[in-house]
Amino acid sequence: MTKIMTSRVSGKNRFRMFFAAVLATFSGAAAAGDITGYVTSVVTRDSDGLTYAVVAGTPANRASCAAATSYWIVAAETTESGKKQYALLLSAKTSGLRVTINGKGTCTRWSDGEDINTLQLID
Repeated sequence: MTKIMTSRVSGKNRFRMFFAAVLATFSGAAAAGDITGYVTSVVTRDSDGLTYAVVAGTPANRASCAAATSYWIVAAETTESGKKQYALLLSAKTSGLRVTINGKGTCTRWSDGEDINTLQLID
């Protein structure tokens, strides 16, 4: 007769396993950058539609993929939200108003430019 070995996991150990899984999930999350300042340039390219902006200011918590650059990317320039971001960047540039950009912590559209999550005119 063969005995089948079963393992019992106590409630305390289940909690530890759950907590370890949660930590593993969030430890890989990227930091999202932010910056407040004046838009110094807005660039869009015909070749691939890439749209980005440079803001005068000191970024905080910049995504590691964008740590060496000073531009912020409109990640989905063909969507409604991307078009709104582009319009807001142009408006800030032409009016001389400051903006606050909150990044996504990702560089999906361009490998070293952080994707813009939120964009706000603040003056």
